[in-house]
Formats: sequence, C-alpha cells, structure tokens
Amino acid sequence: MSLTVVHVLASTRADHGGTSRSVPALCEALVAEGVEVHLVTAVPADPAPDEEPILPDRGVHVHHVGERTPLQHTLRSPMGFYRRLWSVVEDVQADVIHDHGAWLPSNVVAAWVARRANVPLVVASRGMVTEWSLSHQARKKQAAWHLYQKHVFRQAALFHATAPAEVEDLRALGMTQPVAVVHNGVEIPDALPTGEPTDGKRALFLSRIHPKKGLPMLLDAWADLRPEGWTLELVGPSENGHRAELEAQASKLGLDGDVVFSGPVDDADKWHKYAAADLFVLPTHSENFGIVVAEALAAEVPVLTTTGTPWQELEAHECGWWVDPEREAIRDALATALRQSDATRSAMGRRGRELVASTYTWRAVGERMAQAYEWLLGGGTSCPSFIRE
Repeated sequence: MSLTVVHVLASTRADHGGTSRSVPALCEALVAEGVEVHLVTAVPADPAPDEEPILPDRGVHVHHVGERTPLQHTLRSPMGFYRRLWSVVEDVQADVIHDHGAWLPSNVVAAWVARRANVPLVVASRGMVTEWSLSHQARKKQAAWHLYQKHVFRQAALFHATAPAEVEDLRALGMTQPVAVVHNGVEIPDALPTGEPTDGKRALFLSRIHPKKGLPMLLDAWADLRPEGWTLELVGPSENGHRAELEAQASKLGLDGDVVFSGPVDDADKWHKYAAADLFVLPTHSENFGIVVAEALAAEVPVLTTTGTPWQELEAHECGWWVDPEREAIRDALATALRQSDATRSAMGRRGRELVASTYTWRAVGERMAQAYEWLLGGGTSCPSFIRE
C-alpha cells in the first residue's frame, strides 16, 4: 500500500527537547519502509549554535515555515503555518496528517487543515498531557484545553503514544479513540567513541535543564551523599534561567567543584559524554519516553531514572534503577549505584546495550508506525497488537 504522510512539528530546534530529534528520526524510519514522508516545521532566523534545527535527510521532504521571521512570531501567528501546511497537503495529496505535541498553534493548524482536506489526523501528544505536565502552568493549560486543545484531540482518528502510560493519560482526558503505542527508537553507533579524560568517576545528566527534569532533587541527594571520587556533570541547554537557579542551589549546598555545568552539546559530541560516564541519571518528574535513557544504555552506561519514565525494563534486565521521583528514593538508589564495582557497572552496561539493540531500533519503530497507518486507512486485515482500541 503506497502511503503519503505529512508530519507536523512546531520546531526541530536542538534546544527544544527530545521531540526535535525523535520526530525527524521517525520520518527517516518511515521512508525506509517505503512511505512518502513530508515534514512541515518552523525554523528560526539566524539561529544561535544551540538553536540550529535538526532536520532529517534520507528521502524526507522538509517544508520550512517562517524562514525569515523569528520562530516565536511564527508560532504566535498561525496563518503562515496554515498556508504552508495546506499547500503541502494539497500538492502531495496526503493520506494522513501526523501532528506532534500539544498546546501550540501548530496543533490547531494541523487539525484545521486535516478537516478541510478530509484527511485522517494522527495526534502524538509527546508527553505533554501527563499529570505533571498538566499541573505545570495549570491555569494556562486549562484555558487552552477548553479553547482549542480538546477539540484538536477529539478530531484525532488515531493517537500515537510512545509509552503505555500515555494511553491512560489520554483516557483520563476522555479520549476514546484507538491509540497506537509505538515507542521512540535510538540510533546505535557502530563503535563507541573514546570518552573524554576525567578525574575519578563521573555521573552524567544529559537533557534539557528544565524544572520537569527533577534536578533540584538530584542536587539535594548528591549533597546528602557527597560521594568521594565522583563528579556530577549536568549537560544540556538551560530553559527560562533554570541553570542559574541550580548553580545557586549547588553553591548553597557546598557542591562547588563536585557538580559541573557543561552547557549543550551537539549530536556527535554527546556520544563522547556518554562514553566518559560511569552512571547516567535522569531524575525526571515526567517523560513520555526518555530518549536519553535509550542512548545511555546504547553507550553501555547503567541508568538511574524514575517512575516518571516508562523504563521499568531497567530492573527487569538488570541494567539500572527505576525509582519514585522523590528525593529520598533518588538518594537511596544513587547510594546503591555509586558503590557498585567497576565490573558490575560494566556488566550492567552491556546488558543495557543488548536491550536497546533487540527492542529499540528505528527500523522496528518505522515498521510499526507504517502498520498503524495502513490499519487506520483500512489496508490491514486485523488490528495490530500494539494498538489499544
């Protein structure tokens, strides 16, 4: 069955989180399955180094919006996005529109165009309707929900969830449509780079420096333990001044020199960070997938994360720790992780890489998503097992 799918994503800026990486990768995986894929996304004018967009290649048709205007202006005024998306959908005769995210004008635009073109709308909430996310800026989101977001969700013919917990989040909002549970994938490098030289052992956090990530709890836990011979490195772009808040907290806790803030890194350099780490820590309150967990495991680094992620497999496969997103639970698991021998952590790392290689390749993700489209359009004989009706 020949398919043409248009993906809609507000931004692929490098500092806008994991979705900026996972959506272009999903587009490439679908091309490998024979799907004609178009990505409509806004790009910033004259981007700073950490604002450079992450754009797919390998046969994906990318359509830019707002190339000569600041990104925030494009998102505040959706008409330019609407005109661009409509022209693409009309020109390519799209079979499906696959929209990513929530709470943004681009999501409304995708629903408008899908309705006008009479094309099925697939919506991926991308972790933006979890309990924690709904409580963050709750008043604004309640207003947005009643104004437009619930209408976008109700129009969806199919939801795309990257973790089973997202199904429950959608059901809690009253959504009864089918949900395809298709997780993100990870590109596994054929050979891991040599890690940067470090003094002693290193625990790594690599993600956005954002309140959702639970870093105040991690700093408190680190201060409680003050592990000898270990450094905690926090890598990633800061949002809304959160890094400055954390630096002040670290200084107040007397952690100067024990905690290092390294700023953002590009996709090539991140693998050097993973390779230099002895432990990866993601103390997050909420993640729809947590691509950095899969990347750390692919780099043979054991992982400590929270039940705010869907990574219970860490314990089942003995490659990490999965605990409640609370300071005491993080501290206790961190104490256990830090006292493991080098041999034990290496064995955990090898098991983690085996888990990712067997389950979380982009090829498997592309196959599933293509099957979901075919089922939605009536091309499949039965409902795939990963679709929750």
